Formats: sequence, structure tokens, C-alpha cells
Amino acid sequence: QVQLVESGGGLVQAGGSLRLSCAASVSVLSFNAMGWHRQAPGKQRELVASIRPGANPNYSDSVKGRFSISRDNANNIVYLQMNSLKPEDTAVYYCNAGRWEKLQFREYWGQGTQVTVSS
Repeated sequence: QVQLVESGGGLVQAGGSLRLSCAASVSVLSFNAMGWHRQAPGKQRELVASIRPGANPNYSDSVKGRFSISRDNANNIVYLQMNSLKPEDTAVYYCNAGRWEKLQFREYWGQGTQVTVSS
């Protein structure tokens, strides 16, 4: 059974940095894609960053140059490094992963972690 456990959220001042972690119960290389989404109050959930084995990461325009996604294959962890944080980055951040399982594409989600950026 796949489980995703997030950590690293918290309160940070504008211009600061924060690193989110997503620990998977299975090999991160078993997923076709992994990524981070976020949802701010009153707004729809949006894709922030994604990564696939053997491919370059993708980022939303709003975080390009500030955020980076990376993978620790040995420890089954995906990170989201967030630099130059802005108040508009405040949201609940969710880790997700997807893969094909017996001809069905399955998606898994973490519980979410709160990130608050003060001005």
C-alpha cells in the first residue's frame, strides 16, 4: 500500500526559504510522475512542480527560478526547495504521485502541510 507523508511546513518571513519533504512507502522510481500541488484559501488547487524519471522537472510560471523539486532515490523522498518566498506562496502544499498498476493509472496524495509566508 502506498503512503505519502509530508513534513517541513511552517511559518517563514518573506524572502526566506523552506524545504518540504515527501516520504514515500515505496520506491519513488516506481512512479511515472511525482509532484507538488498547493491550494490557497478561496482558490483552486494548482500544480507547482513535477518530476519524472529521466526527464527535467516542470514548474509553474509563478515559481520558476525560486522553487526546485528533487528526488532522493535511496531514501524514497521527494523534496520541494522554496526560496525567495512571497506572501502569495501561502497555501496548503500537497505531495502526489501517479503510476500504472495493472492497466489502471492510480494517483496518491499526502495529507498536506501548511506554508505561511509573512510580509
